Amino acid sequence: MRASVVGGSGYTGGELLRLLLRHPKAEVTQVTSDSLAGKPVSRAHPNLRKVTDLTFTPHAELEETDVLFLAMPHGRAMECIPALLPRAGKIVDLSADFRLRDPRAYETYYGVKHPHSELLDRSVYGLPELHRRAIRDATLVAGPGCIATAAILALRPLALAGAIDTDHVVVDAKSGSSASGAEGGPASHHAERSGVMRAYAPEGHRHTAEIEQETGLRIALSCHAVEAVRGVLATCHAFLREPLTEKDVWRLYREAYASEPFVRIVKEATGIYRLPEPKLLAGTNFCDVGFAVDAHANRVVAVAALDNLMKGAAGSAVQCMNLMSGYPETTGLDFVGLHPI
Repeated sequence: MRASVVGGSGYTGGELLRLLLRHPKAEVTQVTSDSLAGKPVSRAHPNLRKVTDLTFTPHAELEETDVLFLAMPHGRAMECIPALLPRAGKIVDLSADFRLRDPRAYETYYGVKHPHSELLDRSVYGLPELHRRAIRDATLVAGPGCIATAAILALRPLALAGAIDTDHVVVDAKSGSSASGAEGGPASHHAERSGVMRAYAPEGHRHTAEIEQETGLRIALSCHAVEAVRGVLATCHAFLREPLTEKDVWRLYREAYASEPFVRIVKEATGIYRLPEPKLLAGTNFCDVGFAVDAHANRVVAVAALDNLMKGAAGSAVQCMNLMSGYPETTGLDFVGLHPI
């Protein structure tokens, strides 16, 4: 399968290339970047030295391909999608431009009026754990946000069971600096980021809309920047309708994820890594989920960790490509991570 990446000079573009260049069913034929046109791909992604001889081409020279990955900033894909649709049989957009079903939500959370809202019904939210069947038949898939993916997978078993108060769910999310992208603003500079634990979005974060859309819950989301490069940790506080034991909650999570190849339930009684830890997931497509039952406050603390560039972006996109193309879902995504790291 011929694969091309539009906007391949950023972190998610580089992660896509790392996966696709070793994917047994994919051949990367083109990577576009206007700012680096004519330069070798390794100029932006030094880990790919001697792995590929590809060079960046301008966006305007994009050729037809079998599957097209869009790794552009929010707001770009929605503008150029009519020109891109005829050039690829399948498109996976890693931006937020087609994640939300309600076009009014783009004005609320992104400050723009969606120019092609008629395509929102055609797009499938690219979280296989929720929409596997629809993704298989889709031609346009919208990759979920990294914080949204973690929160949704943490809360899904509780929401499916109707076990929690749907109007009062608090999500506390922490993310590494790569989530800001390769061209992050002043807050991403080392002098400003080093050593911080910063509440950069105590309310109103854009991923709120995705989490509410996919869980049916009313979410109070607060986001923090921490001193890490990769990783998201979502700690979700869900209040029970009726008391549940740990055994009850174990059953809910096993029923939801027993057959999922990239979701692991992590809840140990002893040891260092008793609950999900983003550090262990660097470079992998796993999302680790765990929980604790707080009988005193009648709540479940649901925890999820992932690599924001993998299960939170490029890894999930390749997982969707596999489903759309009829390949085994785990193809090219078998890296299990490193420890210690």
